[in-house]
Amino acid sequence: MIKTVFIASTEAHSGKSIISIGLVNMLLGKAQKIGYYKPIISQEEVRKKDGHIDTILSYFDLPMAYEDAYAFTWHEAMRKMDIESQGEMIDTIIRKFKRLEEKYDFTVVEGTDYQGEGAVFEFDINAQIAKNLCAPVIVVVSGEEKMTEQVISGALTAIHNFVAREIQVLALVVNKVKSEEAKDIEKALKQQLAPEILLAIIEEDIRLKSPTIKEINEQLKGKVLFGKDLLSNRVDHFVIGAMQVPNFLNYLEENVMIITPGDRGDIIISALQANMSASYPKVAGILLTVGYTPEKPILRLIEGLQTVVPIIAVKAGTFETSNVAGAIRSKITSDNVRKIRLAIDTFDKCVNVTELDRSLITFKPSGMTPHMFQYQLTQWAKSSPKHIVLAEGNDERILKAAARLLGNGIVNITLLGNLNEINGIINRLDIKNELKDVKIINPVLDERYNDYVSTFYELRKSKNVTLEMARDMMTDTSYFGTMMVYKGHADGMVSGAVNTTQHTIRPALQFIKTKPGISLVSSIFFMCMPERVCIFGDCAVNPNPTAEQLAEIAISSAESSQRFGIEPRVAMLSYSSGTSGEGEDVEKVRRATEIVKSRYPHLKIEGPIQYDAAVDPVIGKSKLPGSEVAGRATVLIFPDLNTGNNTYKAVQRETGALAIGPMLQGLNKPINDLSRGCTVDDVYNTVIVTAIQSQDVKQ
Repeated sequence: MIKTVFIASTEAHSGKSIISIGLVNMLLGKAQKIGYYKPIISQEEVRKKDGHIDTILSYFDLPMAYEDAYAFTWHEAMRKMDIESQGEMIDTIIRKFKRLEEKYDFTVVEGTDYQGEGAVFEFDINAQIAKNLCAPVIVVVSGEEKMTEQVISGALTAIHNFVAREIQVLALVVNKVKSEEAKDIEKALKQQLAPEILLAIIEEDIRLKSPTIKEINEQLKGKVLFGKDLLSNRVDHFVIGAMQVPNFLNYLEENVMIITPGDRGDIIISALQANMSASYPKVAGILLTVGYTPEKPILRLIEGLQTVVPIIAVKAGTFETSNVAGAIRSKITSDNVRKIRLAIDTFDKCVNVTELDRSLITFKPSGMTPHMFQYQLTQWAKSSPKHIVLAEGNDERILKAAARLLGNGIVNITLLGNLNEINGIINRLDIKNELKDVKIINPVLDERYNDYVSTFYELRKSKNVTLEMARDMMTDTSYFGTMMVYKGHADGMVSGAVNTTQHTIRPALQFIKTKPGISLVSSIFFMCMPERVCIFGDCAVNPNPTAEQLAEIAISSAESSQRFGIEPRVAMLSYSSGTSGEGEDVEKVRRATEIVKSRYPHLKIEGPIQYDAAVDPVIGKSKLPGSEVAGRATVLIFPDLNTGNNTYKAVQRETGALAIGPMLQGLNKPINDLSRGCTVDDVYNTVIVTAIQSQDVKQ
C-alpha cells in the first residue's frame, strides 16, 4: 500500500479542493494519522495563511503545524527558478515531505493553484513534484464553460501528459460539468481511458460555486452596516437596482445580491420587504455603492426590523462593483462548515470510494528520480555515520565537499596531507567553521606511521617489497589512506581528484583484496537522468573483459543496484539485439548473459541488446517483444571500457545527467576513485556512496 497520493489540476479553479477535502475525510475513516502537504502555495500576503491549508488542518483537526504543510510560496519558488536553483527547490520539497511521511500513516499532497503565469510551466512543476515523491496522481479537470468535446480532449491530454512522464494516474475527476453533458462525457471517457484509471464526473453545483457575502465583502473591502451574523449567506445571483420598484421586483431570484447606490432608499426598503414576503425569493444581501449610506429615516426603519439581510457599503461605483462582485471565485474556507460538508458529500456521492481505496492499496510505485535517489542516499548515510578518509586534503574541491558533508552531519572525515598547507587553503576558502571538527593527518608525522609500514611490509614482502620500500610507499596518501581502511581506523577512502585511477586502486588490490567468490574489481556509475536513475558498468576499470569477467561485472552491478534501491533489470549491451547479430564481440556478450542466467536464474537479464532497445519502451517492444528488460533496463553493462567510458560521458554531457561514481565494487572494504575533472558535487556524492558501502562491511 502506498502512503501518499498527489492531487493535480491542469488549470485554475478546477475544484480540486473538493477532492482533497473528500479524500482526507475518507482516509480518516481508515487511518489514525493523516498528513496534508501543499508544496507550493499561492500566498499573496506574507502574514496571511493559505486558506486551503488552514481549512484542511482546522476542520479535520490534523495534528500538524501550518509551517509543515508547505515548502514554498509561489514567489519563492519562482525566485528559485530564476537563479537556477530548481534542484535545490525539489530537494527541499522532498525533505519536508519525507518528514511527514515518517510521522503519518498517509499524506495527501495537493498541487499548485495555477495562479501564476504559464499553465504549461506550472503543469511541469506539478509533474516533477509528483514524480519525485513517487506519488500516483488524481487528475482534476474542469468542465466549466466548455463544450463536451473540449472537456474530453482536455481530460485525455492531461492523462497523456502524466503517463508520458511515467507518473501513474489513479483517477480522473471531471468537475463542474453541465448536467445535460455529464452522460456523454462519461461515456466517451470510459471508452478511451485505461481500465485501471477510476473515472468520476461531478456535475456543476451552484451551492459550491457561489461566493458568500463575507467573500464579496473581503474582496470589495466594504463596511458592514447590518447583518454581521449572516455573512455566510450564499450569493447565487446579482441584480442592479437602478429601475423603478415594480420593475425591480420582477428581477429578484433565490439568494440574490442586490447592488444599488446607497441613496436608493426605495430599492433598499422594497428588497427588505420582499425578503420577508412568502411571495418572493430569499434575498442574500444588499451592496450599497458610490460611498452613499441611507438617510437617517431609512436607517432607523431598518434598525427596527426583526429580519435584516446583510447590508454592505462600498466606495466604488455601481458598474465597477458589479463587475468585481460577479467575477469573485468562491473558496471553501475554514469558517464555512456548510460548504465543507457539502464538498465531502459531493465527493462521497460522485467518487467510487471503494474502488479508489482498492487502487491505493494495490498501487506499487516504480522507478526512482534523481532527487529521490540522492535524498535516499543521504538518509542511508546519515542512519549510521561512517568515517571516511580523503587522501587529497589539499585540493579545494575536496575541502569544499568535506565542509558540506560535515555541515549536514552525514559522515566523519579525516583529511590527509600537509597540515599547514591544508589549513592555509581552508582559511582562504573561508570554511574554517565548517571544518572545525575535521581531523588532518600528515602520514609521515602520524603516530601510526611505523605500524602501517610494518603491516605493509609483512603483507607484501613475498612480492619483493623491502622495508625501505614500505616506508616510502606509506608516505603516499593513497597508500596511507588505504591502510587506515585495512586496519579499521577508517571505514572507507576516496581519492582520484588529483591522482590517477590506477594510483587510487593499486593499494586496494594489493592488500584490501576482493570479496570471497569475486575475482574482479569493477566499477559502476549511477546515471541520474532527468526522470530516472540507472546504472552503467563497467566504465572505469576493465578495458576488455572476457565473457566470464563480463558476467561477473553484471552480477556485481545487479547486487549494487539492489543495495541502492533500484530494481535490477540488466541489459547486456552489444551492437545487435537478440539473435540478429553475429561476430566475436556479440558472442562474448551472449556467453556472458548465459553465464549470469545459469548462476542467477531469477535475475531479470537480457542480452545481447542494443542501447535503444534497452531504454526505449517502443523500440524494446519492437525488437524483443515479451522481454522483461527491453525498454525498461535499469542496469546497462557495456562490452568494454572504450564503449562504456565514452557512452557515460556522452550521456552526461548531452542530457545534463548527473553521473555519480565511479563506485568500485568487489573489494572487501570500500575504496572509491574520483575523476580528475570532478566537481565538488561529484566528491560529495562519492563520499556518501562510500559511506553507504561501508555500512555493509562486517567489522
